Amino acid sequence: MARWLPRSTDVTRFCQKLNRVKTLEDDMMETSFNRCLSTIDLTLLGIGGMVGSGLYVLTGTVAKEIAGPAVIISFIIAGFASLLAALCYAEFGARVPKTGSAYMFTYVSVGEIWAFLIGWNVLLEYMIGGAAVARAWSGYLDSIFNHKIKNFTETHVGAWQVPFLAHYPDFLAAAILLVATAFISFGAKVSSWLNHVFSAISMGVILFILIMGFILAQPKNWSAQEGGFAPYGVSGIMAGTATCFYAFVGFDVIAASSEEARNPQRAVPRAIAFSLGLATGAYILVSVVLTLMVPWHTLDPDSALADAFYRRGYAWAGFLVAAGSICAMNTVLLSNLFSLPRIVYAMAEDGLFFQVFSQVHPRTQVPVVGIVVFGLLMALLALVFDLEALVQFLSIGTLLAYTFVAASIIVLRFQQQKVDAPAPAAGGRPSPEPREGPSAGDLKEYESFSDKLQLVDRDKSKEHREPGQLKAAFEPYLEFLSDFYPGEVVTVAVVTLMVSAICLCSILVFGNTHLHLPTWSYSLLLVLFSLGFLLSLLLIWAHEQQRSTQTFQIPLVPLSPALSIVLNIYLMLKLSYMTWLRFAVWLLLGLLVYFGYGIWHSKENLREPRPQRVSARYVVFPSGSLEERVQAVQPSPQPAAGLPDTDTEDGKR
Repeated sequence: MARWLPRSTDVTRFCQKLNRVKTLEDDMMETSFNRCLSTIDLTLLGIGGMVGSGLYVLTGTVAKEIAGPAVIISFIIAGFASLLAALCYAEFGARVPKTGSAYMFTYVSVGEIWAFLIGWNVLLEYMIGGAAVARAWSGYLDSIFNHKIKNFTETHVGAWQVPFLAHYPDFLAAAILLVATAFISFGAKVSSWLNHVFSAISMGVILFILIMGFILAQPKNWSAQEGGFAPYGVSGIMAGTATCFYAFVGFDVIAASSEEARNPQRAVPRAIAFSLGLATGAYILVSVVLTLMVPWHTLDPDSALADAFYRRGYAWAGFLVAAGSICAMNTVLLSNLFSLPRIVYAMAEDGLFFQVFSQVHPRTQVPVVGIVVFGLLMALLALVFDLEALVQFLSIGTLLAYTFVAASIIVLRFQQQKVDAPAPAAGGRPSPEPREGPSAGDLKEYESFSDKLQLVDRDKSKEHREPGQLKAAFEPYLEFLSDFYPGEVVTVAVVTLMVSAICLCSILVFGNTHLHLPTWSYSLLLVLFSLGFLLSLLLIWAHEQQRSTQTFQIPLVPLSPALSIVLNIYLMLKLSYMTWLRFAVWLLLGLLVYFGYGIWHSKENLREPRPQRVSARYVVFPSGSLEERVQAVQPSPQPAAGLPDTDTEDGKR
C-alpha cells in the first residue's frame, strides 16, 4: 500500500510547480502591442470605468435607503479605501508594465496557481459586468420610449419563465455589445478616441448637473425637520460605504492597459491618481447637490437625478441626464471589452490558457481573437441570461483581486532583486562577479560547510543588508530569525497576517449575528486576532525593504497594503452565502482548466533548471561578509577503475 503513496520529493516538486513565479524579460518595454496611449488616454479610460450608471442610480439608492445625506461621508470613506488598492495597482503597473493587471502582479510575486485563479475570476467578473451594463443600458433607453421595445419583443418573440434566464431576449443589449466589440477590434487608438467622445459628453452633463444643482440647492433639506444629515447613524454610513466602494472598481483598466502606454512608469501612477480623484470628486459633489435639491426621503431610487430636476420644474433637464447616463454606460462597456481580452491574452501568452488567445493582429496590434470570442460570449450572456442574481459575483472577484495585489506588494517589496548570473568563462567555470572591497589576495576560501559554521564574532551591524534580511537594530532581539533565507520570514508573516485578518473580520461580521458569542469570548477573540495581525505586521516591518527605485512606490509599506487587505476581506465576508457558493463552483471549474491544461503548458516549465551535481565553496572577506559560489562539477574524462561513470550512464538513459 505504501508504494502507491507519493514520495515526499514528488510532493515538494509538485508544490514548487504550483507556486513558481513568472520570470520577466530583461526589456519589459518590448511588446507586440502598440504603445500609443498617453496619460490623458489612460486617465479617461479609468474615469470611463468608474463613472458609469452608478453616478445616476447608486447615489439616489444609497441616499434614500441606506445613509441619507451622509452618503457624502460614505463616498469619502469608500474613496479612501479604494485609494489603498489603487496605489498598489499603481506601483505594480509602473514596475511591471505588462498587460494582465492583477493576474500579472500575482504571478510575478506570489505564485502560478494563485495568479491563474485571480485571472480566472477577473475573466468572469468582466464578462458579467459588461453584460449587466449592456442590459442596464438597454433598459434605460427602453424606459425613455415608455418600454415600447420590451413590449414589442414580448409580443412578437415571447416571454420566458425559466430560472436563471431573462424574462425576454434582450436583442438591444446584445446588439450594443457587438457594435462595441467591432470598435474595440480596430485597435487601441480607435477605442481610446471613442472613449474620449463618450467621456467628454458624460463629464459635460455632470458639470451641468453640478451647476444647476447648486443653483437649486436648499440647505433646509439637511435640517432636522427632514430627518437630519445622518438619519441612519454611523451604521448607515458604514453600510453605505460598503455599497459605494463598488463604484470605484474600474481603475484596474489602467493597469491592464500599461503595455500599450507610451511611458508606463510615469503614466500609469498619474492616470490612476487623476482618474480616482476626479471620480471621487464627481460622486461626492453629485451626492451633495442631489440631497440639497430635494429631501432625501422623497428620492426615486431608479432615476433620482432626472426625478429631482422634474420636481423642481426642469423636466427638460431629464433628457440631458438620460444622455449623460447612456454615454457613461457606453464608457463602462468599452472599459470591460478593452480589459478582458488583454487579461486573457496575458494568461494565454504565459501558457496557462488556450494558446489561440495569444494571437495579436499584425495591423491593429490587438488580441483580436480574444476580443471577438469574449465579445460574442458577453453578448450571449446579455441576450438570454438573468444577470441580477450574478451581479454580486462582481464584488467577490474584484475584492479577491485587490487582496492578492496588496499581499503581492508586500512580498515583492521584501524580495531580493533578481540579477542575471555572470557568464561562464573559458573552461566552464563561472567568472567571479566584480565587486568593491578587498582584493582577491585578501580573501580566505573555505571548502566545507563546517568551516562556515566556525565563523564567529563578525561585525554584522556594518554588513550591507539585502531586502528581506532582518534589520540590524532588531538582530539582538530576533537573532533566531537570522538563519532563514532573505524574504522567507516575510512570506510566512504575510500568510499569518492574512489568516489573522480573516479570523478578525469573521468575528466582526458573524460574532454577534450567526455565532451568538457571549461578550467575553467576543472581546477575547477580537484581542487575540488583532494581536496576531499586529505582530505579523511588526515582524514584516523589522526586515529590510528594497531601496527606492525610479518608479512609483506606495508609501507606508507594509501598513497601507495591510489595511487594504483587512478592508477587502471584511467586505467579502459581508456578501451573501449564495455568492460564495457560486464563487466556489467557478473556482472548481478554474482548477479543472488549470490542472487539465495550464500546469502542463506553462512557459515556466521550459525555464525550470535541470538537476545537476554542484559543489559549494565559501569565500570570506576580511570585513566578515560571506559569499557562496556554486559551480557544476565537471565529469572526469575517464571513470575511475572499478567505478561506473554515472554521468555517462545518465546521459545514455
